[in-house]
Amino acid sequence: MSSTMKRLVIASMVTSGLVAVAAIVDMVVGFPFSRRIVMDVLFLISAALIIYMAYDTYQELA
Repeated sequence: MSSTMKRLVIASMVTSGLVAVAAIVDMVVGFPFSRRIVMDVLFLISAALIIYMAYDTYQELA
């Protein structure tokens, strides 16, 4: 496949990783999203699913 597709998949993994880090920081400090634990857990679950799907897609592109 093209390198553009690989870059897009990597960008989605990085973005999801940043969302996961922001959710973890919010759980600990309460800064970005005013410590809403339910939303933080949902953000972590969705980020993990996106990272998993992106990793699986990246393996198929390689």
